[in-house]
Amino acid sequence: MTNDLSLVWLRRDLRLEDNTAISKACAESRRVVVAFVFDVKILQKLNSKSDRRVDFIYDSIIELDQQLRNLGSRLIVLIGDPAVEIPNLANEMNATAVYFNEDYEPYAKLRDKKVCERLKIDKTESFASKDHVIFAPSEICKSDGNPYKMFTPYKNFWLKKLTSTDYKLYDFDAKKLSLALDIGPPSAMPSLKQLQFQPSTLAFTPKPGRRAALASLKKWSKHLSTYHTTRNFPADASGTSGLSVHLRFGTISIRECIRIAMADPSLGAKVWLSELIWRDFYHMILFRFPHVVNGAFKEDYDNIKWPGKDSDFAAWREGRTGYPIIDAGMRQLNQTGWMHNRLRMITASFLVKDLLIDWKRGESYFAEKLLDFDLAANNGGWQWCASTGCDSQPYFRIFNPVLQSQKFDPDCVFIKKWLPELKSLSAKEIHLLPIARPKPTAVDFKFGKTYPKAIVLHSAQKLRAIQIFKQAIKLVPSI
Repeated sequence: MTNDLSLVWLRRDLRLEDNTAISKACAESRRVVVAFVFDVKILQKLNSKSDRRVDFIYDSIIELDQQLRNLGSRLIVLIGDPAVEIPNLANEMNATAVYFNEDYEPYAKLRDKKVCERLKIDKTESFASKDHVIFAPSEICKSDGNPYKMFTPYKNFWLKKLTSTDYKLYDFDAKKLSLALDIGPPSAMPSLKQLQFQPSTLAFTPKPGRRAALASLKKWSKHLSTYHTTRNFPADASGTSGLSVHLRFGTISIRECIRIAMADPSLGAKVWLSELIWRDFYHMILFRFPHVVNGAFKEDYDNIKWPGKDSDFAAWREGRTGYPIIDAGMRQLNQTGWMHNRLRMITASFLVKDLLIDWKRGESYFAEKLLDFDLAANNGGWQWCASTGCDSQPYFRIFNPVLQSQKFDPDCVFIKKWLPELKSLSAKEIHLLPIARPKPTAVDFKFGKTYPKAIVLHSAQKLRAIQIFKQAIKLVPSI
């Protein structure tokens, strides 16, 4: 089959290289035009008009447009509802086909269905490709066709099924892109102001775009072999890939990451590969069990009446709980739009099982703040920590924030970076702040004033949390 002119609609795949939709469009078409739509339905839901994620997308598509112009083409950028804009653009261009990569989030599935229905009316073909994951949600399942609910058997089947074809490079024919310069609407790139946004002032500003993604991957590959020993220490800059935002917006492909992992025989590479498989797993859970978007995977836990206080939620958000490792993590999130994965687990557990606050409130706050926010991963991670999800942490296993602090930031390097008011204290004094009334050697430190006293006692809250979960699953009579 050969289409005369095809349109590729980019969404969370902001690259030309190793892009399944672009590769297939080039293979099946004489000419290919690439477009991106700033989706107003998504933009209108953002709480701030200064959002680093919008900046990241905007700067990435500027780089992408320049790459296309160097090929004699350009990126068509529109603002509006894609369910309207993409069919209209395809019709205006007399495109015979529209190519795009699959998205498994509920809103995206509904949006894509509307686009395809409209294209069908216009007698324009549509082709959706797997690109954002290695295995689509329906590809890894039990022998009876039902989805896995536990990660380990899912992972084992994933690894057994994997072949080099699953992570091959998708090339594209640049000549077919170079024929599209004068096709479509005027070529001016809309400004952030036209999007009704302004540049973000977040301190943590990972470089956007394809070049930055490749540079990060190259740098990360040099540290990959030791990942299993460094990944849990937030003060270790080499202990994280920094690729989460690039995977989120598709400035790098999951296949590129898998190729790096598979080429490295080290234990660190195997651990990273396992985490990439978790990513596929959570996308599968979101697709096969869409009720997790609004409630617990284990639906009995939706009955819990969380007794936590709004004032405690505010203290958690603002990094003033009196638990240094929690507060440092939350301040990192607030000031940079990013948080180390170990801290995501500790802070989430603390909100639910120490402050006894509904996990959905924490999930929503992370969704607002995280630059690398991904619905599947964020929801899956929160439900894992809250013990409400599939293959989650058992409800009676509760992170002790003091022990976590001592184990993963023993010298308080990370804590002192984000809580400068504690710089004059020793590491031992900092770790014990939540459980003791220290007499610090620093004369300028006033306990409860320089830094807040702990708002809850972990040992007592842990018992309350266990009781709440037991009642929810009817192991003990309700009180």
